[in-house]
Amino acid sequence: MDQEALEKTADETRPARRKPESLAKLKRAARKLFVERGYHATRPQDIAREAGLGHGTFYLHYPDKKACFLAFVDDAREELHEYMKARQPSQPTLESTIAANLKAVYEYSAEHPGVLAAAMTDEIIIDAEGAQATPLLVRWGFDWGEIVRIAQSTGHACTTYNPEIVGQAILGAIHQTASEGARSLRGREEVLDNLTRFLVKALKP
Repeated sequence: MDQEALEKTADETRPARRKPESLAKLKRAARKLFVERGYHATRPQDIAREAGLGHGTFYLHYPDKKACFLAFVDDAREELHEYMKARQPSQPTLESTIAANLKAVYEYSAEHPGVLAAAMTDEIIIDAEGAQATPLLVRWGFDWGEIVRIAQSTGHACTTYNPEIVGQAILGAIHQTASEGARSLRGREEVLDNLTRFLVKALKP
């Protein structure tokens, strides 16, 4: 048995205290491959190999590739949420809140190229238990709906809107303008300015 095989075998038989370390390696490898190759072209053995671990180690943490992908999606959503939360305005108004959150989304995308695009693909993913997973776009729409609901409660947004519906509409606008902006090489500042002014005017009481 060669040295690489010995190391992989040893990794798979180490005590449970090694599991957090191997999980972190798998998560980094899965993120890299899902971004570079996409969901369908990435196999569990590819992830384990990229992580420098044995194939069996993958199944110590995930029952299948779909569960691994859904974990990647959840991590991306939480990461973006924390990124946005850290950039909230000190004196929030409807305009400053929308502008800050839109800017955070675009800056996160620039700092982590491909992550959001990868996380938003393959929306008809079935999780390990066989139930349909909620697409990431829909979940982010709920997050934007919560922003609208808070603005309504403070008198900064029109209360006749259903925040869940409007949240999905905002997320759709972000997704579409980002895609069109990338294709047309439109400047980020122009996109942010136009989208912010449009949403503020639409939501004002």
